[in-house]
Amino acid sequence: MISLRTCTPDDAKALVEIYAPYVEKTAITFEYDVPSVEEFRSRIENTLKKYPYIVAEDDGKIIGYAYAGTFKGRRAYDHCAETSIYVAEEQHGKGVGRMLYAELEKLLEAKGIINICACITWIDKPNSHLTQQSPRFHEKLGYKTVAHFHRCGYKFGEWYDMIWMEKILPAKSLWEK
Repeated sequence: MISLRTCTPDDAKALVEIYAPYVEKTAITFEYDVPSVEEFRSRIENTLKKYPYIVAEDDGKIIGYAYAGTFKGRRAYDHCAETSIYVAEEQHGKGVGRMLYAELEKLLEAKGIINICACITWIDKPNSHLTQQSPRFHEKLGYKTVAHFHRCGYKFGEWYDMIWMEKILPAKSLWEK
């Protein structure tokens, strides 16, 4: 049975194992090199200072993770966050991503976040390094495309665009209370 819990820095090794194929085989992330476990540990620690970072486990094995981060560094943006999600390759299409995002949205809403954004790599004609699965996934969860930037990332000898998708959460902002 799949369960969700808050990520800890000790989960770094398992998360790197999930993330590595995205770096090595896809243009989903524009990182060229797989981060070290120590680097990932640091990323988890920094994220948890302000935002939720959660993992999905199946019989004690981490099979996916999702987290939020700063959209922009100024206080005026404090009610907006950027979301990210990574699911183990063998778990795609099993509802793990949907579970993670549902929980992440609840946690963000409780923190007063009302606008969540996802930065997603885009290519008009899918290739062996990028499909349009991520935008379709986000669309099913209620995200809408709000921006399209061209030739933002170069990986595997090809240029990739970037789209921003957003979703407005039903949380009440501070000034609506």
